[in-house]
Amino acid sequence: MILLSFDIEEFDLPTEYGLAISWEEQLRVSREGSGHILNVLARHGVRATFFCTARFAEAAPDVLRAICDGGHEVASHGYAHSAFEEADLTRSREILRRMSGQPVTGFRMPRMMHVADEALLRAGYRYNSSLNPTLIPGRYNHLNQPRTWFRREGLLQLPASTTPRVRFPLFWLSFHHLPPALYRRLARLTLRHDGYLLLYFHPWEFMPLQGISGLPRLVTRNSGTAAVERLDQLIDDLSLRGSGFGTFTEFVDSLPK
Repeated sequence: MILLSFDIEEFDLPTEYGLAISWEEQLRVSREGSGHILNVLARHGVRATFFCTARFAEAAPDVLRAICDGGHEVASHGYAHSAFEEADLTRSREILRRMSGQPVTGFRMPRMMHVADEALLRAGYRYNSSLNPTLIPGRYNHLNQPRTWFRREGLLQLPASTTPRVRFPLFWLSFHHLPPALYRRLARLTLRHDGYLLLYFHPWEFMPLQGISGLPRLVTRNSGTAAVERLDQLIDDLSLRGSGFGTFTEFVDSLPK
């Protein structure tokens, strides 16, 4: 099974680089980027999982409705993208459940940071997808963690996919920087080896970021139309090879107890 996921959040990335951006602009970028993602998924008839911040969902209910209308799963990305307290686990889950009409049983911490399993269990979550089991200099080192799904403290852990052996991350940055054919080849290799593939992206990647002065090329490279085309090609390539797409909850339900 192929598990596509998208972290639907307010576009606060420029603040990490000391850049000012209005709340209205944060919403516009993420709203339009989400539309591009949903259009690609609809063209291919595949479903995905959207980890939403409740703050963005409250400000852009039309986006949440479109996600639900497309048959996709809604999971929690916390209340706000750049602030966190433990109470947000329950608060965000309840807001998203009420707005989507879906059970909300999955969580991903913004920026793949640590979150306590005990707190997630108390808040009623079934799975946690907040682990990138690789080394990202300046961010985290998770080379000692399991590379594929596992259970810990009664909570299912769904790490982002990395390649076998060397643990090369197949996250959004490699999606933008590797030649598309090489990225697709690594994705297929990982899918064959692990039996599933878990990828994650953000709506703002599918917007043209090159015009935002101060954002590094590391972030802006192949954003906008190029990213839309790469996602379209990736889904097309994996579909042609007979691979099925599903939501995280469908995958969780398929695992041995």
